[in-house]
Amino acid sequence: MSFFLRSFARMAVKKLATDPVAREQAVKTARSVADEAKKIAAHENRAYAAGRSVRRALNKLADKS
Repeated sequence: MSFFLRSFARMAVKKLATDPVAREQAVKTARSVADEAKKIAAHENRAYAAGRSVRRALNKLADKS
């Protein structure tokens, strides 16, 4: 299993290194993940905030399909 994950990570890093569009998308995604993490950390009930964050992400994925 770890071999698969390492090969997948290696492939993703190569893609990001060669493709400027993919690199921009990765930066945008990383920033949104960081913003969600800040929201979760600042919330009194972190489990609730994490659940809401996951629900927002799933809704965004469903809208794009």
